[in-house]
Amino acid sequence: MTLAARLPSHRLLGDLYSAAVRAVAPGPALSARLGALTLDPRVGVHLVALGKAALPMATAAVEALRGWGREPAGGVIVAPEYGQPPHSSLPLVVGDHPEPGPCSLAAAAALEAAARRVAPDNEAWVLLSGGTTSLVGAPEVGISPADLSELYRLLLGSGLDIEAMNRIRKRFSRWGGGRLASALAPARVRVFVVSDVIGDDLASIGSGPCVPDPSTALEVRRSLEKARLWNRIPAATRHLVEAAQAGKTPETPKPGDPAFARVTVELVASNRLALEAAARRAAELRLAPIVSAAPLAGEASTAGASVAAMLLQHCGRPEFPQPCLIWGGETTVTLGAGVGSGLGGRCQELALAAARALSAATGSEGAAILAAGTDGRDGPTDAAGAIVDRDTWTAIAAAGRNPAHDLAVHDAYHALDAAGALLRPGLTGTNVMDVAFGICDPPAGQR
Repeated sequence: MTLAARLPSHRLLGDLYSAAVRAVAPGPALSARLGALTLDPRVGVHLVALGKAALPMATAAVEALRGWGREPAGGVIVAPEYGQPPHSSLPLVVGDHPEPGPCSLAAAAALEAAARRVAPDNEAWVLLSGGTTSLVGAPEVGISPADLSELYRLLLGSGLDIEAMNRIRKRFSRWGGGRLASALAPARVRVFVVSDVIGDDLASIGSGPCVPDPSTALEVRRSLEKARLWNRIPAATRHLVEAAQAGKTPETPKPGDPAFARVTVELVASNRLALEAAARRAAELRLAPIVSAAPLAGEASTAGASVAAMLLQHCGRPEFPQPCLIWGGETTVTLGAGVGSGLGGRCQELALAAARALSAATGSEGAAILAAGTDGRDGPTDAAGAIVDRDTWTAIAAAGRNPAHDLAVHDAYHALDAAGALLRPGLTGTNVMDVAFGICDPPAGQR
């Protein structure tokens, strides 16, 4: 009997998730990169850490500086929860997530104050990770905080993918679309990035605070129109786009802008690294890892059915060794009018849809699927996602809930919680989008 066969499927899937998250731990990844830097001893270094991985990245940067006998000259940490800052010169400010709120306004103000203290002959290390868009989500001039919150709320329920949402959000955000680079110029700026977007588009991660914004006001308007949001967003946000279209207000900083003359940007962790680590761990457990070339994308419920179908194609077939299917990416949830006040996130919705597919399929005995965010939090909940199998759907019903109704009204959290299927690892300190793993028992003759 193989090691994998001795492990219950849910425990095995949790093992793969842990391996994926460990591989993209931002502190070690950043430390490895900083160890190769050459640092001018005369230059003061300010640390600006933003996002879900802000605290471990700031800690790694402080340790690297101390290795050179240096201390940070100043800076700020903006994170999703409180923690102990690694240095007295680095105040930690908590922003709101996944939608900006009063704490985000305070975080944006703290960022502005920190940027103002960076002298032209200093360096600024911007340690950037997912969640930054909301955590420092303050509006541009002419837009109220309420306007920005309403815009973000509409975008989150629009079904747009994260790249499209960030392309829009940066237009209205105080620090998106290269504006942080403008505030830090002419200082030398080194940006180290933990990617949370498909394809690792640097202009999308955290709304691209230190890279040029390639999109125009006209493109933003067309995206909003295509998503049927243009006439629903607050009037002030429409006026801002129209003013930029008409040349009455400046565009966001574009390629070639002097603000980017001394900016370098490097990727230190990504979803692909997490998937490769999960595949290595699966091989150690004598599974047969199969990493999907296509990213998880589209509607979460549709992706859940698709993931289950792909897994079942590999289950119970003697020509396949025990398979382990691996996916990465980020799905979306489109909230229709009048769907109720369900609770959950895209990974939970994907998992619930996969549970329905497994329950209805023949040959799904021994099949199990995990879907979870690498940050440890899926939507506004305490769960990263869920682990489901063919019995999950009926277990929800046995607990007195209607799983089909829960899926329809996007209440995956309560459905999965009723079945004991939620995965709650706590915040992981990293964020490289989502992962999904599917395994099934080996064919009867190979057990």
